[in-house]
Amino acid sequence: MAHDPSSAALDLPMFTPKMLIRPAIAWTTVALFLVFGSDWMAHLSRHEIGLSLFAWLFFVIVWVSFGVVHEAEELAGLLGEPVGTLVLTLSIVVIEVVLISAVMLGAGDTATLARDTMFAVLMIVLNGVVGIGLLIGGMRHHEQAFNLHGATAYLAVIIPLATIALVLPSFTASTPDGTLTPVQAVSFSILTMAMYGMFLWLQTGRHKGYFVAPRSDTDANVPEELPPPPRKPRKGEMAMHLVLLLVNILPIVILSKSLAKVLDYGIAATGAPPSLGGIIIAMLVFTPEGVSALIAIRRDQLTRAINLCLGGAASTVGLTVPAVLAIGLFTGKPVVLGLPSASIVLLASTLILSSNTFSGWRTTMLEGAVHLSMFAVFLVLVFSP
Repeated sequence: MAHDPSSAALDLPMFTPKMLIRPAIAWTTVALFLVFGSDWMAHLSRHEIGLSLFAWLFFVIVWVSFGVVHEAEELAGLLGEPVGTLVLTLSIVVIEVVLISAVMLGAGDTATLARDTMFAVLMIVLNGVVGIGLLIGGMRHHEQAFNLHGATAYLAVIIPLATIALVLPSFTASTPDGTLTPVQAVSFSILTMAMYGMFLWLQTGRHKGYFVAPRSDTDANVPEELPPPPRKPRKGEMAMHLVLLLVNILPIVILSKSLAKVLDYGIAATGAPPSLGGIIIAMLVFTPEGVSALIAIRRDQLTRAINLCLGGAASTVGLTVPAVLAIGLFTGKPVVLGLPSASIVLLASTLILSSNTFSGWRTTMLEGAVHLSMFAVFLVLVFSP
């Protein structure tokens, strides 16, 4: 039988102009900053220039982050759950670590940046996104079911990781200022990576059924025997989405240094709270994933939203802590991880509340309202500590 080349061509994925618009604008921005960035940075004292550069970089990075989310979701359809959501979560955390590293390596005082960013991510995710999502889900679906085993597993990892990273350094006797000694930094980094690595092994291995939607409303706390099979990719389709994922991530990596300079100058010039830098980075990296979680909740896919939110929180602490401690050890820059007392109280309350929210197998609007109240307290403490 003769081979029809036209039919073979139809099986191959194609780069469409729509796919390339986003990375084209991002790489154009990269080229402009490589050529003219030094001159622009020299005039940050002119407020109109500083604000314009910040708005430009913020918009481009967020927009390209949505491209990262889109390509990761395409890969999720090919890889199946929970591996697909894991690809998305890790992609976002890579962006977060790059942004934090770029600011830390700058000239300003960035000792508390990693702490502020991780704390902001936990508050935005566990209180802001979860609160808005449960309110939306409650109004639209009254009650929503989710896989109890997966949510419990996430919290079993988040609670010790957050305690080791953000609470314990405030109580160690070796250093008085919330920092860690080199021995503590190395030990805690290894422990954190080992704990998160064990969780990933279980999530993608023998307990992957804990992270997929429940079989029915009557047994919502019972996981599937096996997750639904992934869609079979066309020839070259997975490679295409991997290439697009890298093409969207790399401009963020390159532009992060310019954003760090603008951010440092803006906070110093305006006298804004130092923790605002961490909040801005948290918003940058988690906005696309947060929007994806809210869309999933609106579609009554609460288990996927929990994978995105709690998975993002777990990976943020599990991967950011070793990265920033390594930067501190190699560069000699101080890294303050211990939270102040008011933030410790807020973090502990949030973790207890999250454990209560995801202790049953259905959620309502009440849980959403309570989480949003905690998020409002967080915002007040930022500007009035």
